[in-house]
Amino acid sequence: MRAPKLASLEIRRFGRGKLPRAALVALLVLPLLYGALYLWSFWDPYSRLDRIPVALVNDDQGAKADGKKIAAGDDIVQGLRDSEVFEWHEVSADEARAGVEDGRYYLSLTMPADFSERIASSSGDSPETGALQVRTNDANNYIVGQISRTVFSEVRDAASTKASRSFLDRIFISFSDIHGATVKAAKGADKLETGIGKAEKGSRDLADGLKDAKSGSGKLAKGLKKLDKGAGDLEDGSAKVAEGTQKLADKVNATADKVGPFLKDNEKAIGDTAQLVADASGAIRDNLDALVERAPTAAEDARKASEDLSGVYKTRCEDAVLPDTACADLKIAKDAAATVAGIAGDVSTLLTDHAAVLDKLDKNLATLEKQAQALADRAPRLSEDLDDAVTKINDLNEGAGKVAAGAKKLHTGLGTADTGATELDKGVGDLRTGAKDLKAGLYKLVDGSGQLSDGLHDGAGQIPDYGERDRDERTEVMSDPVRLVSEDLHKAPNYGTGFAPYFIPLSLWVGAMVAYMLIAPMNRRALAAGASAWRIALAGWLPVVVIGVLQTVALMSVLHWAVGLQMARAAGTVGFLFLVTACFASLVQWLNARFGAAGRILVLALLMLQLTSAGGTYPVQTSPGFFNALHPFLPMSYVVEALRRLITGGGLEPVWHACVVLVAFTAGALALTALSARRRQVWTLDRLHPELTL
Repeated sequence: MRAPKLASLEIRRFGRGKLPRAALVALLVLPLLYGALYLWSFWDPYSRLDRIPVALVNDDQGAKADGKKIAAGDDIVQGLRDSEVFEWHEVSADEARAGVEDGRYYLSLTMPADFSERIASSSGDSPETGALQVRTNDANNYIVGQISRTVFSEVRDAASTKASRSFLDRIFISFSDIHGATVKAAKGADKLETGIGKAEKGSRDLADGLKDAKSGSGKLAKGLKKLDKGAGDLEDGSAKVAEGTQKLADKVNATADKVGPFLKDNEKAIGDTAQLVADASGAIRDNLDALVERAPTAAEDARKASEDLSGVYKTRCEDAVLPDTACADLKIAKDAAATVAGIAGDVSTLLTDHAAVLDKLDKNLATLEKQAQALADRAPRLSEDLDDAVTKINDLNEGAGKVAAGAKKLHTGLGTADTGATELDKGVGDLRTGAKDLKAGLYKLVDGSGQLSDGLHDGAGQIPDYGERDRDERTEVMSDPVRLVSEDLHKAPNYGTGFAPYFIPLSLWVGAMVAYMLIAPMNRRALAAGASAWRIALAGWLPVVVIGVLQTVALMSVLHWAVGLQMARAAGTVGFLFLVTACFASLVQWLNARFGAAGRILVLALLMLQLTSAGGTYPVQTSPGFFNALHPFLPMSYVVEALRRLITGGGLEPVWHACVVLVAFTAGALALTALSARRRQVWTLDRLHPELTL
């Protein structure tokens, strides 16, 4: 009898009574109950998180920042209520603590009293970190605690982003303030550069003017020195003349009666003396004219130089935004120029105030010169006109006395003027040196102010000036600089779909395991008839495969139409599961055929090893090394990976790989079952009296 017919007879055996029929129904429904109910129970738990009671405590007192009220706690509470994550219960801190402890609430979230105050501090001088307080109790439920950590991490990120926006907005406003201040500073530097440029030009003009002033003051000093020397000689000469004329007058007046013979004897000496007086008077008059002519010019030059230097000092040191570094030297030069101008002015004033005296002195000198010349001219005839000579001698004596007194005053004044002119010349020289230094310093300052102006303009260009819109855009980016842009390839719509590749093969393995509790792994009729080993193996395998196919159809129908499982490749999934059923049936058959009653225990043990090493829940890499080592050698590892691609989508390479592996396992298991069948055709004591019967 062929293997398919033997398999058909084995299946028809279940229709010979109510109990076999019930057993067949149980075989078909058991994987359905095991797989469908299990997946249905946690098909989409995340969509029902709003049923989990959670305590919410808002003790936040609020705060103010930049004149605005902040109520971060209220904002978070409102956001949590709008999100509809968890069933929120606003309670006090004590009630929340007690509720988490006794299990009324799975966890609690608390906004402390200073929560807004700490967030507001991010825009102040001493920023602090705000803290959300979460209390969990794994004794209530461990998974809820893990879910809450993800949810509250998002809440913390949102609160942190809001706090960062306030802080960053203030930074960008500060950038704008700095930009404005730098622009103003750059404009000021432009004005400073212009002013310093004018000052530098003025310092050049001042230096040129002081050069001319130095030349004039040198000439004035030399002229006054000569005048002073001449005035000294004049004073000495006039004094001697006055002394001589006085002696002459005394003698003439005392010895008027004896003058005649005296004059006759001294006519030549008198004539020479008178001529000397006439010549000296003329020279003095010429020196007076030169002094009167040069003194006002020198005084005007000194005054102009002093005014120019005072103007430069005022512009560079008193009115300037940035005082010149040479101000100290400029002040010394300004004071020296003022002193020289004062001395020159005093000399000019002296000559001006004593103009009447000088005029009178000039007239007296002219009279003296005239009288002395007349006396010199008439000296040879003095003895002839004694009375006239006595009168003229007395007049000469009187005039000589006046000339001597005026010459003395003139010498004194010219001595003071000479000293002042020397100091003036020295001061103008120092002033000229200072002007040169000032010119050099201002030249450097012009260059430095230009660099300062350029640098401030460049700096202002590099400092950002953000408008309100720009600040908002940049604050948004910097407060949340890294955003997760996720692309979920072949996304599983819910939790149950993600775990279906794990529980479906588990259900089919259980179905095969229970099926071989009711169906013999090797057909007894074929064994008794001495059929071939392969026919015996196929006869015991095909009935369970047929039942597995029915189990698969029933399970996938319920999962798809009742539970809601959506498959990217529905036909491929069902077809692949048929192969899975055939493979699992061959493995369970061999273990039962080879090891008998102990094989059932091995089937269960193999199931446990596959479940723990298949990577159906967590990636297998997270499991201990023992399970990583088993992973590539067990069929369920390939089944789980292939079902993920068939149900959620993706490349089919793992599917084809799994098909090859499953075919190899199926063929290998059937070959081993055939080998076991051949051995079972030989009766032994162990078969007649088994050690263990289940």
